[in-house]
Amino acid sequence: MDQGVRIVWYDLPEDDKEEYLNWLHGEYLPAVMARPGISWAANYKIIKTDETIQKLSKFVGRSDDFNEVPQGSDYAMLIGAGSPHVFFKPNIDDVDAEDAKTLEMFAKRIGTRIVVATEQARVDGPEARHRAPATTPGPFIQLGHFRVRSVEEEFDLTAWYADYRLPTIAAMPGAIAARKLVTVAGWAKHVVLYEFVDAEAHHTNFMNHEVLAFTDGEWTNRVVKYTAHAPGSPSIGERLWPKV
Repeated sequence: MDQGVRIVWYDLPEDDKEEYLNWLHGEYLPAVMARPGISWAANYKIIKTDETIQKLSKFVGRSDDFNEVPQGSDYAMLIGAGSPHVFFKPNIDDVDAEDAKTLEMFAKRIGTRIVVATEQARVDGPEARHRAPATTPGPFIQLGHFRVRSVEEEFDLTAWYADYRLPTIAAMPGAIAARKLVTVAGWAKHVVLYEFVDAEAHHTNFMNHEVLAFTDGEWTNRVVKYTAHAPGSPSIGERLWPKV
């Protein structure tokens, strides 16, 4: 089981990217995988060249404190565990702080933003066979994290995922899975993770649903307007580690 997910969004200075990523992929994440309770780990490069996603990122709502939220959005490091409490007993930050090299490398990150979330619902897509249960998410993902403004919107959002969005992913060609999560710690309350076999499958099959966000009267349009997204959300990314 991998009910808990810790996500770290961050940027890197150009001069330190190669050193940091070599260390992260070659030392840190393999070591994290060996810790008790950890199910998987992955690092993704966020892609910022898709016109529809960039348009959507500009269209979604933002909160009043948006500029106070750490702005990292170039990479997303995800770690899965049996429960979100795995990240707090012992506290993963305390464990990391015991290693001087880890502290040195993490100090290179810019705009670091962290959430710890627990799974609310999950559906498998037609390509679920491409990932064994409780293992690393797919080669290509779309990731959103946000808040809403009212209790009424919480109910509407949950209905939208249950009645429309998740069933759509369950039948979508090229989709591996979708997970809706809620946070136990972090700025955002809601997180959604869509997994695809590759970028082409995402673009070909998912974008027709995402463009409904721009159509007045559509349920998706209403949801997008009342959500307050974190910096860079929604975003798409390709997995750097483990290598595809």
